[in-house]
Amino acid sequence: MKVDKFYRDSLILTISNLVTGIIGFVFSIILSKQLGPEGLGLYGLIMPVYGLLLCLTSDGLITAVSRISAVYESGKDFRNLNRTFTTISAFILMWSLAVAFLVYINSSNIGSYIIRDSRTSDALKVICPALIFVPLSAILKGYFYGVGRFKTAAVIDIVEKIFRIAVFVGTIRLLSLHDIKSTVTSAYFALTIGELTSFLLLFTVNRMVRRKAVSLKYKSQNRLQLLFNVLVISLPLCLNGFISSILSTASTLLLPRRLVFAGLQYDSALSLIGKFSGMAMNITFLPIIIVGSMMTVLIPDLSLSLSRKDAWAAESRVYQVLKISYLVGISTLIVSLTVPDLLGMLFYGRDDLGGFIKFAAVCCFFNYAASPSFGILNGLGKQNINLRNSLVVSVLGLVLIYLLAGIPDLNIYGYGITLIITSLTALAINIREIKKVCDFRLPLSEVITYAVVGGISYLLLQLLNWVLPDSLPVLRAVLIVISGFILVFFLSDLTQ
Repeated sequence: MKVDKFYRDSLILTISNLVTGIIGFVFSIILSKQLGPEGLGLYGLIMPVYGLLLCLTSDGLITAVSRISAVYESGKDFRNLNRTFTTISAFILMWSLAVAFLVYINSSNIGSYIIRDSRTSDALKVICPALIFVPLSAILKGYFYGVGRFKTAAVIDIVEKIFRIAVFVGTIRLLSLHDIKSTVTSAYFALTIGELTSFLLLFTVNRMVRRKAVSLKYKSQNRLQLLFNVLVISLPLCLNGFISSILSTASTLLLPRRLVFAGLQYDSALSLIGKFSGMAMNITFLPIIIVGSMMTVLIPDLSLSLSRKDAWAAESRVYQVLKISYLVGISTLIVSLTVPDLLGMLFYGRDDLGGFIKFAAVCCFFNYAASPSFGILNGLGKQNINLRNSLVVSVLGLVLIYLLAGIPDLNIYGYGITLIITSLTALAINIREIKKVCDFRLPLSEVITYAVVGGISYLLLQLLNWVLPDSLPVLRAVLIVISGFILVFFLSDLTQ
Protein backbone atom coordinates (compact mmCIF):
# COMPACT_ATOMS: atom_id res chain seq x y z
CA MET A 1 0.00 0.00 0.00
CA LYS A 2 2.90 2.32 0.74
CA VAL A 3 4.34 1.86 -2.74
CA ASP A 4 0.90 2.34 -4.24
CA LYS A 5 0.41 5.54 -2.25
CA PHE A 6 3.78 6.91 -3.38
CA TYR A 7 2.98 6.38 -7.04
CA ARG A 8 -0.59 7.56 -6.60
CA ASP A 9 0.53 10.82 -5.00
CA SER A 10 3.31 11.17 -7.58
CA LEU A 11 0.77 10.65 -10.38
CA ILE A 12 -1.57 13.26 -8.90
CA LEU A 13 1.26 15.78 -8.67
CA THR A 14 2.60 14.85 -12.09
CA ILE A 15 -0.77 15.39 -13.77
CA SER A 16 -1.37 18.67 -11.95
CA ASN A 17 2.20 19.83 -12.53
CA LEU A 18 1.93 18.89 -16.20
CA VAL A 19 -1.17 21.06 -16.40
CA THR A 20 0.58 23.93 -14.62
CA GLY A 21 3.70 23.27 -16.68
CA ILE A 22 1.73 23.47 -19.90
CA ILE A 23 0.07 26.65 -18.68
CA GLY A 24 3.48 28.01 -17.74
CA PHE A 25 4.77 26.96 -21.14
CA VAL A 26 1.91 28.83 -22.78
CA PHE A 27 2.89 31.81 -20.64
CA SER A 28 6.48 31.55 -21.93
CA ILE A 29 5.17 31.49 -25.51
CA ILE A 30 3.07 34.60 -24.83
CA LEU A 31 6.13 36.21 -23.23
CA SER A 32 8.26 35.41 -26.26
CA LYS A 33 5.70 37.01 -28.58
CA GLN A 34 5.22 40.09 -26.42
CA LEU A 35 8.87 40.61 -25.46
CA GLY A 36 10.79 39.20 -28.41
CA PRO A 37 14.20 37.51 -27.99
CA GLU A 38 15.86 40.62 -26.49
CA GLY A 39 13.03 41.24 -24.03
CA LEU A 40 13.01 37.55 -23.09
CA GLY A 41 16.73 37.79 -22.44
CA LEU A 42 16.15 40.82 -20.18
CA TYR A 43 13.35 38.96 -18.40
CA GLY A 44 15.79 36.10 -17.88
CA LEU A 45 18.36 38.40 -16.25
CA ILE A 46 15.88 39.42 -13.54
CA MET A 47 14.62 35.91 -12.78
CA PRO A 48 17.83 34.59 -11.12
CA VAL A 49 17.97 37.71 -8.93
CA TYR A 50 14.36 37.03 -7.92
CA GLY A 51 15.28 33.39 -7.27
CA LEU A 52 18.22 34.51 -5.14
CA LEU A 53 15.95 36.74 -3.06
CA LEU A 54 13.46 33.89 -2.62
CA CYS A 55 16.30 31.78 -1.26
CA LEU A 56 16.61 34.30 1.56
CA THR A 57 12.93 34.10 2.42
CA SER A 58 11.60 30.67 1.47
CA ASP A 59 14.26 28.13 0.53
CA GLY A 60 13.99 24.90 2.49
CA LEU A 61 10.60 25.70 4.00
CA ILE A 62 8.55 23.25 1.91
CA THR A 63 11.00 20.44 2.63
CA ALA A 64 11.27 21.19 6.36
CA VAL A 65 7.55 21.70 6.98
CA SER A 66 6.57 18.66 4.88
CA ARG A 67 9.02 16.38 6.73
CA ILE A 68 7.87 17.54 10.16
CA SER A 69 4.20 17.51 9.16
CA ALA A 70 4.52 13.94 7.87
CA VAL A 71 5.91 12.74 11.22
CA TYR A 72 3.29 14.60 13.29
CA GLU A 73 0.51 13.42 10.97
CA SER A 74 1.58 9.78 11.28
CA GLY A 75 1.37 10.09 15.09
CA LYS A 76 -1.90 12.10 15.00
CA ASP A 77 -0.18 14.88 16.96
CA PHE A 78 -2.21 17.68 15.40
CA ARG A 79 -1.73 20.01 18.35
CA ASN A 80 2.02 20.39 17.86
CA LEU A 81 1.60 20.26 14.11
CA ASN A 82 -0.66 23.32 14.28
CA ARG A 83 1.62 25.08 16.77
CA THR A 84 4.58 24.46 14.46
CA PHE A 85 2.65 25.94 11.56
CA THR A 86 1.64 29.15 13.37
CA THR A 87 5.08 29.63 14.93
CA ILE A 88 7.08 29.33 11.72
CA SER A 89 4.51 31.46 9.85
CA ALA A 90 4.91 34.37 12.29
CA PHE A 91 8.70 34.17 12.14
CA ILE A 92 8.85 34.00 8.33
CA LEU A 93 6.35 36.87 7.94
CA MET A 94 8.59 39.23 9.91
CA TRP A 95 11.73 38.10 8.09
CA SER A 96 10.25 38.33 4.59
CA LEU A 97 8.83 41.81 5.29
CA ALA A 98 12.31 43.03 6.21
CA VAL A 99 13.88 41.52 3.06
CA ALA A 100 11.16 42.92 0.77
CA PHE A 101 11.55 46.41 2.25
CA LEU A 102 15.33 46.41 1.75
CA VAL A 103 14.98 45.23 -1.86
CA TYR A 104 12.37 47.90 -2.62
CA ILE A 105 14.46 50.83 -1.42
CA ASN A 106 17.55 49.48 -3.22
CA SER A 107 15.88 48.36 -6.46
CA SER A 108 17.51 51.09 -8.57
CA ASN A 109 20.98 50.20 -7.31
CA ILE A 110 20.38 46.48 -7.88
CA GLY A 111 19.22 47.16 -11.43
CA SER A 112 22.03 49.54 -12.31
CA TYR A 113 25.03 47.99 -10.53
CA ILE A 114 24.26 44.28 -10.12
CA ILE A 115 22.14 43.42 -13.15
CA ARG A 116 23.74 46.35 -15.00
CA ASP A 117 20.62 47.22 -16.91
CA SER A 118 18.58 50.11 -15.48
CA ARG A 119 15.48 48.91 -17.32
CA THR A 120 15.04 46.21 -14.63
CA SER A 121 14.52 48.53 -11.63
CA ASP A 122 10.72 48.82 -11.96
CA ALA A 123 10.36 45.04 -12.30
CA LEU A 124 12.38 44.59 -9.12
CA LYS A 125 10.00 46.89 -7.26
CA VAL A 126 6.85 45.05 -8.33
CA ILE A 127 8.19 41.64 -7.24
CA CYS A 128 8.84 42.81 -3.66
CA PRO A 129 5.36 41.76 -2.41
CA ALA A 130 5.96 38.33 -3.95
CA LEU A 131 8.94 37.96 -1.60
CA ILE A 132 6.35 37.92 1.22
CA PHE A 133 3.64 35.82 -0.42
CA VAL A 134 5.92 33.03 -1.69
CA PRO A 135 7.49 32.00 1.66
CA LEU A 136 4.08 32.03 3.38
CA SER A 137 2.71 29.90 0.55
CA ALA A 138 5.72 27.57 0.92
CA ILE A 139 4.79 26.90 4.55
CA LEU A 140 1.20 26.18 3.55
CA LYS A 141 2.29 23.86 0.73
CA GLY A 142 4.73 22.05 3.03
CA TYR A 143 1.87 21.49 5.46
CA PHE A 144 -0.39 20.09 2.73
CA TYR A 145 2.36 17.85 1.33
CA GLY A 146 3.24 16.55 4.78
CA VAL A 147 -0.36 15.56 5.62
CA GLY A 148 -0.88 14.06 2.17
CA ARG A 149 -3.23 16.68 0.69
CA PHE A 150 -1.46 16.95 -2.65
CA LYS A 151 -4.61 17.66 -4.64
CA THR A 152 -5.28 20.87 -2.74
CA ALA A 153 -1.93 22.47 -3.55
CA ALA A 154 -2.12 21.12 -7.11
CA VAL A 155 -5.48 22.69 -7.93
CA ILE A 156 -4.43 26.02 -6.44
CA ASP A 157 -1.24 26.01 -8.53
CA ILE A 158 -3.32 25.55 -11.67
CA VAL A 159 -5.63 28.43 -10.74
CA GLU A 160 -2.66 30.68 -9.99
CA LYS A 161 -0.96 30.01 -13.34
CA ILE A 162 -4.15 30.70 -15.31
CA PHE A 163 -4.76 33.91 -13.39
CA ARG A 164 -1.17 35.03 -13.99
CA ILE A 165 -1.58 34.74 -17.75
CA ALA A 166 -4.88 36.62 -17.62
CA VAL A 167 -3.31 39.47 -15.60
CA PHE A 168 -0.31 39.72 -17.95
CA VAL A 169 -2.35 39.76 -21.15
CA GLY A 170 -4.93 42.11 -19.62
CA THR A 171 -2.26 44.54 -18.44
CA ILE A 172 -0.54 44.59 -21.83
CA ARG A 173 -3.80 45.28 -23.68
CA LEU A 174 -5.30 47.68 -21.15
CA LEU A 175 -2.22 49.89 -20.97
CA SER A 176 -1.15 49.33 -24.61
CA LEU A 177 2.40 48.50 -23.60
CA HIS A 178 4.99 48.05 -26.35
CA ASP A 179 8.48 48.93 -25.12
CA ILE A 180 10.65 46.24 -23.54
CA LYS A 181 10.96 47.89 -20.10
CA SER A 182 7.21 48.21 -19.51
CA THR A 183 6.32 44.76 -20.88
CA VAL A 184 8.98 43.06 -18.74
CA THR A 185 7.69 44.97 -15.70
CA SER A 186 4.11 43.91 -16.48
CA ALA A 187 5.25 40.26 -16.66
CA TYR A 188 6.64 40.48 -13.13
CA PHE A 189 3.56 42.36 -11.95
CA ALA A 190 1.49 39.41 -13.18
CA LEU A 191 3.83 37.08 -11.27
CA THR A 192 3.24 39.02 -8.04
CA ILE A 193 -0.55 39.04 -8.46
CA GLY A 194 -0.44 35.30 -9.17
CA GLU A 195 1.53 34.63 -5.98
CA LEU A 196 -0.92 36.74 -3.97
CA THR A 197 -3.83 34.72 -5.38
CA SER A 198 -2.07 31.45 -4.58
CA PHE A 199 -1.39 32.52 -0.99
CA LEU A 200 -4.97 33.63 -0.35
CA LEU A 201 -6.38 30.36 -1.66
CA LEU A 202 -3.89 28.23 0.28
CA PHE A 203 -4.55 30.20 3.45
CA THR A 204 -8.33 29.85 3.13
CA VAL A 205 -8.22 26.09 2.59
CA ASN A 206 -5.61 25.63 5.33
CA ARG A 207 -7.85 27.37 7.88
CA MET A 208 -10.67 24.97 7.10
CA VAL A 209 -8.42 21.90 7.28
CA ARG A 210 -6.70 22.76 10.56
CA ARG A 211 -9.99 23.41 12.35
CA LYS A 212 -10.90 19.77 11.85
CA ALA A 213 -7.52 18.42 13.04
CA VAL A 214 -7.53 18.64 16.83
CA SER A 215 -5.42 16.45 19.12
CA LEU A 216 -5.78 16.34 22.90
CA LYS A 217 -3.50 13.46 23.94
CA TYR A 218 -0.20 15.26 23.26
CA LYS A 219 1.32 18.00 25.38
CA SER A 220 2.09 21.29 23.68
CA GLN A 221 5.79 21.73 22.98
CA ASN A 222 7.65 24.98 23.52
CA ARG A 223 7.29 27.28 20.49
CA LEU A 224 11.01 28.02 20.40
CA GLN A 225 11.68 24.29 20.20
CA LEU A 226 9.12 23.91 17.42
CA LEU A 227 10.73 26.80 15.54
CA PHE A 228 14.15 25.24 16.02
CA ASN A 229 12.88 21.90 14.66
CA VAL A 230 11.94 23.61 11.39
CA LEU A 231 14.96 25.89 11.13
CA VAL A 232 17.47 23.10 11.78
CA ILE A 233 16.21 21.48 8.56
CA SER A 234 15.45 24.57 6.51
CA LEU A 235 18.51 26.72 7.30
CA PRO A 236 21.09 24.36 5.72
CA LEU A 237 18.78 24.13 2.69
CA CYS A 238 18.37 27.91 2.69
CA LEU A 239 22.13 28.41 2.92
CA ASN A 240 22.56 25.82 0.19
CA GLY A 241 20.04 27.54 -2.06
CA PHE A 242 21.39 31.00 -1.27
CA ILE A 243 25.01 30.21 -2.04
CA SER A 244 24.06 28.19 -5.11
CA SER A 245 21.75 30.99 -6.26
CA ILE A 246 24.46 33.60 -5.78
CA LEU A 247 26.75 31.59 -8.01
CA SER A 248 23.93 30.78 -10.45
CA THR A 249 22.93 34.44 -10.61
CA ALA A 250 26.55 35.40 -11.13
CA SER A 251 26.72 32.87 -13.97
CA THR A 252 23.53 34.24 -15.54
CA LEU A 253 24.72 37.85 -15.33
CA LEU A 254 28.19 36.85 -16.51
CA LEU A 255 26.92 35.00 -19.59
CA PRO A 256 25.92 38.01 -21.75
CA ARG A 257 29.19 39.74 -20.93
CA ARG A 258 31.21 36.69 -21.93
CA LEU A 259 29.20 36.50 -25.16
CA VAL A 260 30.07 40.16 -25.82
CA PHE A 261 33.70 39.25 -25.13
CA ALA A 262 33.31 36.48 -27.74
CA GLY A 263 32.43 39.14 -30.34
CA LEU A 264 28.64 39.57 -30.11
CA GLN A 265 26.76 42.84 -29.63
CA TYR A 266 24.93 43.13 -26.27
CA ASP A 267 21.43 42.99 -27.80
CA SER A 268 22.48 40.03 -29.95
CA ALA A 269 23.81 38.28 -26.85
CA LEU A 270 20.47 38.79 -25.08
CA SER A 271 18.64 37.45 -28.12
CA LEU A 272 20.86 34.37 -28.21
CA ILE A 273 20.26 33.72 -24.53
CA GLY A 274 16.53 34.17 -25.08
CA LYS A 275 16.50 31.61 -27.91
CA PHE A 276 18.59 28.97 -26.16
CA SER A 277 17.71 29.37 -22.50
CA GLY A 278 14.29 31.02 -22.77
CA MET A 279 12.93 28.93 -25.65
CA ALA A 280 14.88 25.76 -26.49
CA MET A 281 15.56 24.75 -22.88
CA ASN A 282 11.96 25.52 -21.96
CA ILE A 283 10.87 22.85 -24.43
CA THR A 284 13.37 20.21 -23.37
CA PHE A 285 12.90 20.86 -19.64
CA LEU A 286 9.10 20.53 -19.70
CA PRO A 287 9.03 16.77 -18.78
CA ILE A 288 11.21 17.40 -15.71
CA ILE A 289 7.86 18.11 -14.06
CA ILE A 290 7.59 14.33 -13.66
CA VAL A 291 10.85 14.20 -11.74
CA GLY A 292 9.93 17.24 -9.63
CA SER A 293 6.61 15.65 -8.68
CA MET A 294 8.36 12.52 -7.46
CA MET A 295 10.78 14.62 -5.44
CA THR A 296 7.92 16.39 -3.66
CA VAL A 297 6.41 13.06 -2.60
CA LEU A 298 9.79 11.42 -1.98
CA ILE A 299 10.99 13.73 0.80
CA PRO A 300 8.22 12.99 3.37
CA ASP A 301 8.19 9.36 2.17
CA LEU A 302 11.90 8.88 2.90
CA SER A 303 11.53 10.71 6.21
CA LEU A 304 8.88 8.23 7.32
CA SER A 305 10.95 5.25 6.16
CA LEU A 306 13.98 6.46 8.10
CA SER A 307 11.92 7.24 11.22
CA ARG A 308 10.62 3.65 11.11
CA LYS A 309 14.13 2.22 10.52
CA ASP A 310 12.90 0.72 7.25
CA ALA A 311 16.14 0.76 5.26
CA TRP A 312 14.85 -1.59 2.55
CA ALA A 313 11.94 0.73 1.71
CA ALA A 314 14.28 3.74 1.49
CA GLU A 315 16.78 1.92 -0.74
CA SER A 316 14.02 0.63 -3.02
CA ARG A 317 12.51 4.09 -3.36
CA VAL A 318 15.86 5.71 -4.22
CA TYR A 319 16.47 3.14 -6.96
CA GLN A 320 12.97 3.59 -8.42
CA VAL A 321 13.26 7.38 -8.57
CA LEU A 322 16.71 7.36 -10.20
CA LYS A 323 15.55 4.81 -12.78
CA ILE A 324 12.41 6.73 -13.72
CA SER A 325 14.34 10.01 -13.98
CA TYR A 326 16.87 8.39 -16.30
CA LEU A 327 14.12 6.99 -18.54
CA VAL A 328 12.31 10.35 -18.66
CA GLY A 329 15.60 11.95 -19.74
CA ILE A 330 16.08 9.39 -22.51
CA SER A 331 12.49 9.88 -23.72
CA THR A 332 12.90 13.65 -23.84
CA LEU A 333 16.22 13.34 -25.66
CA ILE A 334 14.95 11.10 -28.47
CA VAL A 335 11.79 13.17 -29.01
CA SER A 336 13.79 16.40 -29.21
CA LEU A 337 16.31 14.89 -31.62
CA THR A 338 13.55 13.52 -33.86
CA VAL A 339 11.48 16.68 -34.46
CA PRO A 340 13.46 19.73 -33.23
CA ASP A 341 12.40 22.07 -36.04
CA LEU A 342 8.75 21.06 -35.68
CA LEU A 343 8.82 21.76 -31.92
CA GLY A 344 10.37 25.18 -32.50
CA MET A 345 7.73 26.13 -35.06
CA LEU A 346 4.77 24.80 -33.06
CA PHE A 347 5.68 26.38 -29.74
CA TYR A 348 7.38 29.61 -30.73
CA GLY A 349 6.66 30.02 -34.44
CA ARG A 350 10.39 30.19 -35.21
CA ASP A 351 12.38 28.18 -37.73
CA ASP A 352 15.77 28.97 -36.17
CA LEU A 353 15.48 26.92 -32.97
CA GLY A 354 16.13 23.40 -34.30
CA GLY A 355 19.85 23.36 -33.58
CA PHE A 356 19.36 24.91 -30.16
CA ILE A 357 16.68 22.35 -29.25
CA LYS A 358 18.92 19.43 -30.24
CA PHE A 359 21.79 20.68 -28.14
CA ALA A 360 19.53 21.68 -25.25
CA ALA A 361 18.09 18.14 -25.25
CA VAL A 362 21.56 16.65 -24.83
CA CYS A 363 22.34 19.08 -22.00
CA CYS A 364 19.03 18.42 -20.27
CA PHE A 365 19.43 14.64 -20.50
CA PHE A 366 22.35 14.75 -18.07
CA ASN A 367 20.43 17.14 -15.83
CA TYR A 368 17.48 14.72 -15.71
CA ALA A 369 19.83 12.04 -14.41
CA ALA A 370 21.46 14.32 -11.83
CA SER A 371 18.65 16.50 -10.45
CA PRO A 372 16.84 13.83 -8.36
CA SER A 373 20.05 13.08 -6.46
CA PHE A 374 19.78 16.44 -4.66
CA GLY A 375 16.20 15.68 -3.61
CA ILE A 376 17.23 12.24 -2.37
CA LEU A 377 19.95 13.75 -0.18
CA ASN A 378 17.36 16.10 1.32
CA GLY A 379 15.00 13.21 1.99
CA LEU A 380 17.82 11.33 3.72
CA GLY A 381 18.50 14.30 5.99
CA LYS A 382 21.87 15.09 4.39
CA GLN A 383 21.35 18.84 4.06
CA ASN A 384 24.97 19.68 4.92
CA ILE A 385 26.28 17.26 2.30
CA ASN A 386 23.82 18.76 -0.17
CA LEU A 387 25.15 22.23 0.62
CA ARG A 388 28.75 21.18 0.06
CA ASN A 389 28.03 19.37 -3.21
CA SER A 390 25.85 22.19 -4.55
CA LEU A 391 28.63 24.65 -3.76
CA VAL A 392 31.18 22.55 -5.64
CA VAL A 393 28.91 22.24 -8.67
CA SER A 394 27.99 25.95 -8.69
CA VAL A 395 31.60 27.14 -8.46
CA LEU A 396 32.53 24.74 -11.25
CA GLY A 397 29.67 26.10 -13.36
CA LEU A 398 30.74 29.71 -12.85
CA VAL A 399 34.33 28.95 -13.83
CA LEU A 400 33.29 26.97 -16.91
CA ILE A 401 30.92 29.68 -18.14
CA TYR A 402 33.70 32.23 -17.82
CA LEU A 403 36.08 30.02 -19.76
CA LEU A 404 33.81 28.45 -22.39
CA ALA A 405 31.22 31.14 -23.21
CA GLY A 406 34.01 33.58 -24.07
CA ILE A 407 35.34 31.33 -26.82
CA PRO A 408 34.01 32.74 -30.14
CA ASP A 409 33.43 29.33 -31.73
CA LEU A 410 31.41 28.14 -28.73
CA ASN A 411 29.62 31.27 -27.39
CA ILE A 412 26.16 30.12 -26.15
CA TYR A 413 27.11 26.47 -26.62
CA GLY A 414 29.71 26.99 -23.91
CA TYR A 415 26.80 27.44 -21.52
CA GLY A 416 25.34 24.10 -22.63
CA ILE A 417 28.67 22.31 -22.26
CA THR A 418 28.88 23.76 -18.76
CA LEU A 419 25.49 22.27 -17.91
CA ILE A 420 26.63 18.83 -19.11
CA ILE A 421 29.86 18.86 -17.08
CA THR A 422 28.22 20.17 -13.90
CA SER A 423 25.36 17.64 -14.16
CA LEU A 424 27.80 14.74 -14.47
CA THR A 425 29.82 16.07 -11.56
CA ALA A 426 26.71 16.46 -9.39
CA LEU A 427 25.54 12.93 -10.22
CA ALA A 428 28.91 11.38 -9.34
CA ILE A 429 29.44 13.11 -5.99
CA ASN A 430 25.79 12.83 -4.89
CA ILE A 431 25.50 9.11 -5.68
CA ARG A 432 28.64 8.47 -3.68
CA GLU A 433 27.05 10.12 -0.63
CA ILE A 434 23.66 8.45 -1.13
CA LYS A 435 25.28 5.00 -1.22
CA LYS A 436 26.75 5.62 2.25
CA VAL A 437 23.17 5.59 3.60
CA CYS A 438 21.26 3.49 1.06
CA ASP A 439 23.05 0.43 -0.25
CA PHE A 440 21.08 0.38 -3.47
CA ARG A 441 22.52 -1.04 -6.68
CA LEU A 442 22.43 0.63 -10.08
CA PRO A 443 24.46 -1.76 -12.27
CA LEU A 444 26.34 -0.30 -15.23
CA SER A 445 24.90 -3.08 -17.37
CA GLU A 446 21.40 -1.82 -16.61
CA VAL A 447 22.34 1.75 -17.53
CA ILE A 448 23.79 0.51 -20.82
CA THR A 449 20.67 -1.60 -21.46
CA TYR A 450 18.44 1.45 -21.07
CA ALA A 451 20.73 3.42 -23.37
CA VAL A 452 20.31 0.70 -26.02
CA VAL A 453 16.54 0.87 -25.43
CA GLY A 454 16.76 4.60 -26.11
CA GLY A 455 18.66 3.99 -29.35
CA ILE A 456 16.10 1.47 -30.60
CA SER A 457 13.25 3.79 -29.61
CA TYR A 458 14.91 6.63 -31.51
CA LEU A 459 15.12 4.57 -34.69
CA LEU A 460 11.46 3.56 -34.38
CA LEU A 461 10.52 7.17 -33.74
CA GLN A 462 12.39 8.29 -36.87
CA LEU A 463 10.43 5.71 -38.86
CA LEU A 464 7.16 6.98 -37.42
CA ASN A 465 8.19 10.58 -38.19
CA TRP A 466 8.91 9.57 -41.80
CA VAL A 467 5.48 7.88 -42.15
CA LEU A 468 3.38 10.67 -40.62
CA PRO A 469 2.28 13.42 -43.06
CA ASP A 470 3.84 16.90 -42.90
CA SER A 471 0.41 18.42 -43.54
CA LEU A 472 -0.70 17.66 -39.95
CA PRO A 473 2.11 19.16 -37.82
CA VAL A 474 0.22 19.28 -34.51
CA LEU A 475 -0.96 15.66 -34.76
CA ARG A 476 2.52 14.61 -35.86
CA ALA A 477 4.17 16.30 -32.88
CA VAL A 478 1.66 14.86 -30.38
CA LEU A 479 2.06 11.32 -31.73
CA ILE A 480 5.86 11.61 -31.73
CA VAL A 481 5.94 12.83 -28.10
CA ILE A 482 3.52 10.20 -26.81
CA SER A 483 5.14 7.40 -28.81
CA GLY A 484 8.62 8.39 -27.62
CA PHE A 485 7.73 8.06 -23.94
CA ILE A 486 5.66 4.89 -24.43
CA LEU A 487 8.42 3.19 -26.44
CA VAL A 488 11.15 3.90 -23.88
CA PHE A 489 9.14 2.79 -20.86
CA PHE A 490 7.60 -0.23 -22.63
CA LEU A 491 10.89 -1.54 -24.02
CA SER A 492 12.67 -0.95 -20.70
CA ASP A 493 9.96 -3.01 -19.02
CA LEU A 494 10.61 -5.88 -21.42
CA THR A 495 14.28 -5.97 -20.36
CA GLN A 496 13.42 -6.64 -16.73
